[in-house]
Amino acid sequence: MRGPIPDETTRPVVSATIPAAAQVTGDALVIQESLADPERFAGLFDRYADEIHRYVSRRLGPESVSAADDVTAETFLAAFRKRARYDRSRPDARPWLYGMAANLIAKHHRGEVRRLRALARLAEPDGDSFEQRSVERVSARDLRPRLAAGLAALSRKERELFLLVAWADLTYEQASEALGIPMGTVRSRLSRTRAKIRRVLGEES
Repeated sequence: MRGPIPDETTRPVVSATIPAAAQVTGDALVIQESLADPERFAGLFDRYADEIHRYVSRRLGPESVSAADDVTAETFLAAFRKRARYDRSRPDARPWLYGMAANLIAKHHRGEVRRLRALARLAEPDGDSFEQRSVERVSARDLRPRLAAGLAALSRKERELFLLVAWADLTYEQASEALGIPMGTVRSRLSRTRAKIRRVLGEES
């Protein structure tokens, strides 16, 4: 999946406070170099677009391919426009990109909940059961009715955090960075979220 990087009529001025290039590594270096040469930002797109698209597709469902395409494109366009404000002490841009994708997915919140509730009304396969580890590894296409019901019962913020950890494989620290919330909030919110899902699945909390 590829997409063009928009032309700029003006280029941001690199502040004297920006760390020297030797101190900036990984994705942060690509972003820094893109301030003077916008085409360099295409490297970030090439590196992460497919990954972001897979996550968005899981969230919005396989029937929403065009919406996933749009959200992915909008994520990288927003990142391009905001790249001068990126914290270049962070060499991994994934949490930053997932945070932008999360904001865009939020616009589809009602559609996501409707889809999950529709899945929840389906008959549960005989002998089907979930353990906590499978709850956090299942893909969107493998959603079972009870798990879909559990996800639908969550608030938007609970579901966003849970799925960033479960489906995007972000660490607690990365999820904190992506959503702009304290680490303590990440831990407490995930604990409450897992308890809610276990109750819906009929497990002890």
